[in-house]
Amino acid sequence: MSIVTENMRTIVPQNRVIGFSGSPRKNGNSDLLLQMILSGVSQEQVSTESWNLTDIQFSGCIGCEKCRRTKVCTGLLDGMSPLYPPVYRAKGLVLVSPTHNYNVTAWMKSFIDRLYCFYNFDNSRPRQWSSQLGNQGRKAIVAAICEQESPDDMGFTLDAMRRPLQALGYEVIGEVTVFRIFDKGRVKNDEQAMTQAFEYGQRLARSLG
Repeated sequence: MSIVTENMRTIVPQNRVIGFSGSPRKNGNSDLLLQMILSGVSQEQVSTESWNLTDIQFSGCIGCEKCRRTKVCTGLLDGMSPLYPPVYRAKGLVLVSPTHNYNVTAWMKSFIDRLYCFYNFDNSRPRQWSSQLGNQGRKAIVAAICEQESPDDMGFTLDAMRRPLQALGYEVIGEVTVFRIFDKGRVKNDEQAMTQAFEYGQRLARSLG
């Protein structure tokens, strides 16, 4: 049994929030939006931590299925490995991604795929499943930023974050969508978007109680 697995078995979920930005543009619009959401969380005296996924050296899921036995990813030991305990510990989760070609970025997709290890599967056909994160009062917010002005141009970005989180047992209590913004840092001038992000952060924090 790996050290990561041993640690996971002792973790008790807490009223705290962890957030991830999937943007390769550091301190850009996605990072700013994430920080505004977490500022709302902090306003309610709930602890937060955040990561830009491009700062983490990790690979996408390779489908080795070892996690079906170990209940955490042991087929790949990389920068994602230390993130499993804090993700498991935090009842609140925030994911933010810019739209890349009608979808989330490659970093966000790889991160979500690596959460596959939290599923439990039985031996029926087709396999029935449950989640190690289910029935624990977990809540989430997802946010997406798109240069274009139409929801059609945002494509699957929100769905690609929302649906996996719901399957894992999170209740997605808010979705922030920002359109017509591309230039780095320009989202901070969108008062409506930043206010909504802050208020959703507050709502997330309050929902964890």
